[in-house]
Amino acid sequence: MPRPFRCRRIGQPPVYRSFSPDDITATESVQMTVDEFEALRLLDDEGLTQEVCAARMNIARTTVTAIYESARKKVADALVNGKRLLITGGHCEYEPVEINQKIIEKGKNTMRIAVAYDNGEIFQHFGHTEQFKLYDIADGKIVNEQIVDTNSSGHGALAGFLQAAKADALICGGIGRGAQMALSDAGIKLYAGVRGSADAAAKDLAEGTLNYDPDARCDHHDHHHGEGHACGHHGEEHECGHHHGDEGCHRHHGE
Repeated sequence: MPRPFRCRRIGQPPVYRSFSPDDITATESVQMTVDEFEALRLLDDEGLTQEVCAARMNIARTTVTAIYESARKKVADALVNGKRLLITGGHCEYEPVEINQKIIEKGKNTMRIAVAYDNGEIFQHFGHTEQFKLYDIADGKIVNEQIVDTNSSGHGALAGFLQAAKADALICGGIGRGAQMALSDAGIKLYAGVRGSADAAAKDLAEGTLNYDPDARCDHHDHHHGEGHACGHHGEEHECGHHHGDEGCHRHHGE
């Protein structure tokens, strides 16, 4: 059985996620992972040594070498062969974000839902979220609730904030594509395009009946609660009880 990957720490999420040649319509694409992008950023843009890069990414220097070589081959493939370059995925954790309040300890078999929160309602502009309400779910029921301040973290740091808060899922209104991809990279399940009461939405998600819109965007605020998909009941194929760490990287093992 192969060893699980160690999370690669990302100091700066990619702002631009897609690059295409102007003079042709690219029919093929190359996917670069976020950790490959980070290695390029640290080594080529910031000019760090591989040893310093390894320390920043929390991995071994030999792993940095392998990631960097893979990233450069993908850039060359895109440039030489006129392919679209996409940056997404990888075994990533974001630079730790300081949370200036004590977070309730999360139970071992508990799912933690974060809701973009504003005075009891679901806040509709994810990138400007000033508070999240956290709900811990066990056996389909809410067992703990807590409101936390984001300290105005902004788009780039909110995924890291939610990761530091040990959130497994996010309920929100509109959300930009870059933030969606950052949440996906962090292993946080997204339920977007939801309006109304935060408490009611968390309860619906716990019971597997939440209606949401996976295509909601920050510039499309006319999506109404109930127009999108409904998440399946627990035990079905698309189970809501996703637990962070079931797939992807594991922080305390080798690369």
